Amino acid sequence: MAKAIKSQVKIQLPAGKANPAPPVGTVLGPHGINLMEFCKQFNEATRDKGDSVIPCIVTIYEDRSFSLVFKKPPVSDMIKKAINIQKGSKDPLREKIGKLSRIQVRQIAEAKMEDLNALDIEAASKIVAGTARSMGIEVEK
Repeated sequence: MAKAIKSQVKIQLPAGKANPAPPVGTVLGPHGINLMEFCKQFNEATRDKGDSVIPCIVTIYEDRSFSLVFKKPPVSDMIKKAINIQKGSKDPLREKIGKLSRIQVRQIAEAKMEDLNALDIEAASKIVAGTARSMGIEVEK
């Protein structure tokens, strides 16, 4: 018989750097799970992901056990790494801070495809291009 699910929590943390301090403690503490065990499992599973931000869905069961489902890094994180910037533009409409090629857009879309709400690679590419534009990054036509 399957365990009864108490709740699901989505959290984004740097790979391999989870610790019981906020934000982990404030988000997961009220659910009564063992924070050190969560941190150990998260860090072990994401150690090889470098310095990426890793979204994770934590399913918490009635008996206070939990399971983790890892997603790919956010599109904005992938874009920042692709063009080697620290953060997006303060004013995306007037201040452009970089340029993303169609090839880079497609590579990011292919890497993130399983997490995106898109039916094909073209739709996924449009989502990636829209995220880039909102960050103040020009996208090649």
